[in-house]
Amino acid sequence: MRVHSPVSCQRILYWVVCYLAVALPSHALTIYRIGGADLPKPELEAEYEFVQLSWEAVDPNQHGQAQWIALQPERIGPLSLTPSVNLAPLVESLGGRILILEWNGWREWYEDDILIFDGDPETAYLGDGRYLRVVGYGPQRKYWVFDFGGRFFVDRVRFYPRPRFAATRFVESFILGTSDGNPLVDGTREYAVSWRNSTLDFDIVHRVRENTQAVMELALPEEPIQQVFIELPENSRGIWEIAEFEIYGAGPAAFSRYTSNIIDLGQPAALGALSWGGHIDAEARIELSVRTGDDDDPNTYWRRTFRGNELTRFGTAGQPLTLRTYNRLQKGEQAGLTPDIEDWNFWNAPFVFAAGRGPMPVDRLRRYAQFRVEFHSTVEATGHLIYLQFSASIPPPASQALGQIHPLQAPALTPTLFTFYLEPHIAADDLGFDHLAISTTAQVQAVEAVRVGGVDVDYTIAQHTAEGFEVALPRMDQQRTSEQVEVDFRAEVFAYNTRFAGRIRDSTRPFEVDQPVTPKATHSLQVALLSLDQPLIGRLTPHPAVFTPNGDNRNDVVRIEYDLLYIVDAIQMELAVFDLAGREVAVIYTGPATSGRFAVEWDGRTPSGHLAPPGSYLVRLIAETDRGQQQRRSLVSVVY
Repeated sequence: MRVHSPVSCQRILYWVVCYLAVALPSHALTIYRIGGADLPKPELEAEYEFVQLSWEAVDPNQHGQAQWIALQPERIGPLSLTPSVNLAPLVESLGGRILILEWNGWREWYEDDILIFDGDPETAYLGDGRYLRVVGYGPQRKYWVFDFGGRFFVDRVRFYPRPRFAATRFVESFILGTSDGNPLVDGTREYAVSWRNSTLDFDIVHRVRENTQAVMELALPEEPIQQVFIELPENSRGIWEIAEFEIYGAGPAAFSRYTSNIIDLGQPAALGALSWGGHIDAEARIELSVRTGDDDDPNTYWRRTFRGNELTRFGTAGQPLTLRTYNRLQKGEQAGLTPDIEDWNFWNAPFVFAAGRGPMPVDRLRRYAQFRVEFHSTVEATGHLIYLQFSASIPPPASQALGQIHPLQAPALTPTLFTFYLEPHIAADDLGFDHLAISTTAQVQAVEAVRVGGVDVDYTIAQHTAEGFEVALPRMDQQRTSEQVEVDFRAEVFAYNTRFAGRIRDSTRPFEVDQPVTPKATHSLQVALLSLDQPLIGRLTPHPAVFTPNGDNRNDVVRIEYDLLYIVDAIQMELAVFDLAGREVAVIYTGPATSGRFAVEWDGRTPSGHLAPPGSYLVRLIAETDRGQQQRRSLVSVVY
């Protein structure tokens, strides 16, 4: 098992793999896999190139990072603590730091501070006042902070003097505290320690004023912490010393993160769905995210010029800062980094891990990709990830495919004629395409016309589902590049900023990746609502209004259709049936809901499986919103 960056030979192997992927002739389809080194290659009825990457090849020079991660060729997971292993000497090697308070604030430890975590009980740090400063010019006590750089379940702390001084140099008084490292609550914890505007604060776990024991062994709360803090005043009689300050923990890291190296695909590529494999316990979480870009650095770097508060993105020679040149700056010059929002998109919302698969959040061709895996564990629950896998097509169907929708505003619940405009730019080496798919949460009733270059063309509906539709077009290749494709269709919208996402593909190459259509302008594939004056629950309609659940396969169930409007983030809703006395008969659905048109069925049975007596029943839909509870009712009748 490995915890840190690989040795140089692994880095060389990574670069060789990447070079071969870029420099050598390749199939149009390439499948990339990180991890899962012992898994077989995917089986496809088509030729493809396979690129195997290693978890262990993570390299800070390629923007990779493993924080509190246990790296193995076949999987990654949170680093777990062994109860018998003292963490104090390992803090820095595992990505943390050890701080002291000095006249100029909190800073890295001095040379003699190592004596309390050097693993040698025969060396000691003497509390003889050497750390004191003139009153008003520095701290009057000794302080240490062990910052793990991540949150762990730390079980206990132990410290003591050298054995021969056990009776004379024990610590008489001290304060021991912890912090979870959450910046959102900085400044609100119980005990703050600061000097010259350099402040850290902690929750006090132990405050001891009259100690007479040489060996102190102190339990810590059963909650994840990032920092352990100790404050030591002078003894009232004699001096104190600490030979070793030991920290022990158990279980996995409460939070750990793996960030892959930047993956260079060689050319702008159409990116296929991401799939993964692993295991997660019920009380744990694994969050997978991806971001893609057009260059090999997702960050913008800033330098202090020391002209007031001025910052610049350029070095002293006038060249834009890079990771390499930024790391060469003096510490005082380094002013931090920000995401490169021009050439990279942000990390997407985490995929649903249990799904095992999800679409890449891209709306254009991208050459670079990076993945992030975050593990959230408890003392007894954790997980691991075996592999990440995705595919890329080079060349794509088109070098560029720009799209827009018209009109950009429409009334809710009103069938509206929309036109999807597609402007393809197809180079000689591009694959071309003959299918256009449009995905949307709007309810599409029908496709009414397709034009290429302003001329009506024959088309067929290849697919029409609740999530959108796909049309088969005359083949588009370089000879028809820049000829605008127009698709007229009628649909109803339910939510503000309803998106119409397009994809193009070549049906003669079914294993190639669909190419996303790029918005021609920022919001050119989104439709806004003309007004927000309708209720959130648009309608609630049973079909048929009278049904006969007697098992004759005629009107045995009622189909209840409902519309939900304006919902941006999922809300909770409940659809239930009551008799006219207000008694609950059945709950048809309870759970999350979004905008759209939906339908559920009721077979006339109660939760016990018995048929409801004949009569009239009230169907009630309740939606929990940030403006309170909203509801709508309708009647349905059961007859036999």
